[in-house]
Amino acid sequence: MKLRTLAALGALTLCAVVPTRSYAQVPTQGQLPGGLPSGMTPDQLAQLLQQNPQLGNVIRQKLQQSGLTPEQIRAQLAAAGYPPNLLDAYLGGAQPGQPSPLPSAQTLAAVQALGMGTLTPAPESLHIDTGFIRVRAESLHADSLASGNYVFGVDVFRRTTTQFLPQLTGPVDPMYRLGPGDVLVAVLSGAIDQSYLLDINREGFVIIPQVGLIYLNNLTLESARGLLFDRLGRVYSKLRGPSPTIKFDVTVSRVRINQVYVIGEVKQPGAYQISALGSALTALYAAGGITARANLRQIEIRRLNNVVATLDLYDYLLRGDKRGDVRLETGDVIYVPLHGTRVQVTGAVLRPAIYELKEGETLPDLLRAAGGFRANAAVDRLAIHRILPAAERRPGPLPRAALDVTLAVAPPSSDQRGSANPGTAAGAAPADGDPLGGVSLPSLPLDNGDSVVVDSIGPLESLLYVGISGMVTKPGRYPWQDGMTLRDLVKLARGPKIGAYLKDAEIARLPADRSQGQLADTLRVPIDSTYLLERDRTGRYIGPVGLPFPGGGAPEVALQPYDEILILKQPDFELQRTVQVRGEVRFPGTYALRSKGDHLTDVLDRAGGLTPQAYANGIRFYRREANAGRVGLDLAKVLKDKRNRDNILLADGDSLYIPPYLPTVRVEGAVNSPGSVTYARGQGLDYYLSAAGGVSFRGDKGRVFVQQPNGNVRAVHKRPLFFGTSKPTP
Repeated sequence: MKLRTLAALGALTLCAVVPTRSYAQVPTQGQLPGGLPSGMTPDQLAQLLQQNPQLGNVIRQKLQQSGLTPEQIRAQLAAAGYPPNLLDAYLGGAQPGQPSPLPSAQTLAAVQALGMGTLTPAPESLHIDTGFIRVRAESLHADSLASGNYVFGVDVFRRTTTQFLPQLTGPVDPMYRLGPGDVLVAVLSGAIDQSYLLDINREGFVIIPQVGLIYLNNLTLESARGLLFDRLGRVYSKLRGPSPTIKFDVTVSRVRINQVYVIGEVKQPGAYQISALGSALTALYAAGGITARANLRQIEIRRLNNVVATLDLYDYLLRGDKRGDVRLETGDVIYVPLHGTRVQVTGAVLRPAIYELKEGETLPDLLRAAGGFRANAAVDRLAIHRILPAAERRPGPLPRAALDVTLAVAPPSSDQRGSANPGTAAGAAPADGDPLGGVSLPSLPLDNGDSVVVDSIGPLESLLYVGISGMVTKPGRYPWQDGMTLRDLVKLARGPKIGAYLKDAEIARLPADRSQGQLADTLRVPIDSTYLLERDRTGRYIGPVGLPFPGGGAPEVALQPYDEILILKQPDFELQRTVQVRGEVRFPGTYALRSKGDHLTDVLDRAGGLTPQAYANGIRFYRREANAGRVGLDLAKVLKDKRNRDNILLADGDSLYIPPYLPTVRVEGAVNSPGSVTYARGQGLDYYLSAAGGVSFRGDKGRVFVQQPNGNVRAVHKRPLFFGTSKPTP
């Protein structure tokens, strides 16, 4: 059985590779004779024809590989509703040196109607700019971007994007230079309606009936418009004059294809056919972009063995300047040489990377290319690590030298000084937009392989600081400054908190003598109420009431580095303690304790006592402190004797609820009919168990317990003698 299954599978596989004969297909609604190919818009067709000039050769190959004779192809075209001779130009062999004619929309639709599928250029044809990179380099890792360990600008061509493709639709700009292969449309309207399709031939001429030959090669579209207007005006008198009745316009119907050569440090050097609207960036993108060895600053565009333009990619990448990105002509050569001087910049700059410098560029130019300093940059100095020339190297493992460069920060102007916020970083850009932020750098020349390191401001622990703790709003450590006082530090900590002791504070200072193992010297310094920040416009204190510490002119206390300040708390100061009283009392609400010695009866007296409907034995008392939860109290005994132990001291967050009297007893658990039973005075536990249907067969009479309404729980003794003596209450 297995053998037969495998054999059938093999036969199926062999059948799948046998070519089937193609038959003509009847055109559908989306594929009418003479129209566009199915599923293709006019813009897509124009882009296909311009980006694939070898499409005629592809059609010729498909017809030859179909196995059909020319007579069979003509018969199938006629049956499909196309002219029988539509594909005659592609049936014979190609003439040497003569490319196949560019197919029309009707030709492409006819090829699809014959069942020959989509049209793809042959692999041996020239590279076509499709808008996608054929060979993509590895993506840059995030850590490489952060550390600056990559060459700036190389990855711009590695992304799948169409930003460098020419515009294939829309109007052509007036400065576009015409050449052989361009097709113009001249339109006359008004008194007459006439149009001319003008194909510029190899010699650069167009032919207009009754007008003759007109030379348009290398003219701009604007100049060609004027020349055609003048020549047509000789034939059509109404085109010119004081009251013309004929209007004239000329547009580019089809843009020619230029063949250019991209060589040097690119991913895929070779010949490329691109639109005449394409530029040097278009050609570089078609060649897969530049390599990591490329020179981004001196890309040459050569025409007739002369350098006609030099492209600096930094102008485009850093400033958006495309003036060096010239439009290409047929035969142009784009040459990308090896890189020149490269310098790496790392540390506290906005764009750490490896940059290429042109001749004459120095350290300030490098840092401007890197975007300038970050806000946390230490702009007093930087370091340059340099590889020593071979003649200067000495025996040793590190043939490098480190240069320390001192920087200077320009003082802010009077306007900036008045408007700047305290603590603004020196690296912030000034009003003129200079990325160096007013930092003056020496114009030092840099060598190939140099590494510039811009240090960052260290963390607070590595700098001089002072600390503050205790009764302040924002305790912590703050940078120490020369002349800093205790008052300045308290302001940074957003002032004392409520309950701060404003008579003196304690400072722990580094000891001058550590011979006896001292860790700190402590001293008390005077402060007063002027340290409080809650004041109105007149300076009057408007904060909460505390101990009276009037401003007695306490002297300013100078701080030293690493001082630790403790703002003390007022003795016995604390905010109000509150308890919540709910239920059957005359005045329920939240009450503040008058003293630490308030008992349960004190707050009940302030609440007006219990109402007539209150059930004292059902009190529910909860304590939030230490997550104590519900506490069982015998309020009835407390009301009779305030010295009872259940008259407990109240704590902050306590709550009590006095329920109304409900004469029921609830029976739950393993009984036959759990629920509430009406209270019967004097009845014992047996009565309520019987009223609930008795203990079920799963019940254990030896483990019955009674929970009193005040929360107390009492277990019933196992012996029958005491079983009936427990009397529940409502």
